[in-house]
Amino acid sequence: MQSGQFHQAVIYYFSGTGNAKFAAEEVSRNLEKSGIECKVRNIADKTVEVKQPQENELLGFCYPTHGFNAPPIVLKFLRFFPRGRSKVFLLNTRAGMKLNKIHTAGLSGIALWLPAIILWLKGYRIFGFRPLDMPSNWIFVHPGIRDKVILSIKAHCADTLRKFSTSVAVGRNVLNGLIWLPLDILVAPIAVGYYFYGRFCLSKTFFSNYRCNNCNLCIEKCPVGAIKYVNERPFWTYKCESCMQCMNICPHRAIEASHTYTFLVWWTAWVIFPFLLPQLLIKSGLMSQVFYEKHNDIIYNLILYVIGIFFVFAMYLIIHYLLGNKTFNKVMTLISFTHFRFWRRYNLMKVLKKNQIVK
Repeated sequence: MQSGQFHQAVIYYFSGTGNAKFAAEEVSRNLEKSGIECKVRNIADKTVEVKQPQENELLGFCYPTHGFNAPPIVLKFLRFFPRGRSKVFLLNTRAGMKLNKIHTAGLSGIALWLPAIILWLKGYRIFGFRPLDMPSNWIFVHPGIRDKVILSIKAHCADTLRKFSTSVAVGRNVLNGLIWLPLDILVAPIAVGYYFYGRFCLSKTFFSNYRCNNCNLCIEKCPVGAIKYVNERPFWTYKCESCMQCMNICPHRAIEASHTYTFLVWWTAWVIFPFLLPQLLIKSGLMSQVFYEKHNDIIYNLILYVIGIFFVFAMYLIIHYLLGNKTFNKVMTLISFTHFRFWRRYNLMKVLKKNQIVK
């Protein structure tokens, strides 16, 4: 396809802390400079309008990488997206960092591949296919990156997006994502495990601390409606996709992800129970030693994936109600690394506004 054949483009995005939003808007600005009329639409907006794409219309999808996969909200959106013949580009943001002057890359897993397969099966032609290493926002794992580093990574990505947009505007193939295939295959099993199990456990690590004044901002702004008001405080349901938006926009730093609590609960469910429960059943006479030795693997997996999962979710519900007690809440808060000032939050748009880069 030669220059001038794209007259319009629609770019859909999903973003928790601003990375994918920035990427979508940056590509849109660059395409408009090439004379292509662009529309940018937020997938999380329930009023977003999805029309049947025209064959000469350029489509783009920008989204973050969650657990080495595309977020469930994105996969669901693509699953119900109308069939078509348009050319499509996929751009996934992933955990970029910077060591001294070296920009390091994150990993995509199946975050590009699965959406590409879904759209290909619907008849679309994938010609833009690349990851973008925006500042890592995985606040559960590490403190937010400092502003100076964020701005440096952002500038580096802006240059990447400019080159990417130049190629996309004329329909030229941009398939940088292919070079990551060997590493993507290695982490693919983690992506599957996270989608079916890990993301539900991770959503059970968030809680509101004693500074919460019930402003309901987290509930109102949650892009997937995963936070509800239960027992007079925010409660994170299984719908939570761990996009980290709530933690990063809370004006009172009242949302925590408890590392110590999570470690103790998961350690009990995955280590203590599989070891202790069989011994108790044998000693009580409810199970023989011979039966245990014969069916060891089945019993282990049953305890791990049934009793363990039930325990994790049940404990979160119990803890949520106990958090209503101020003393217990303060103890839970103090054993959470995210409580301390050195554990910075991350929101790209706030950083850009603070440094007067955007209004």
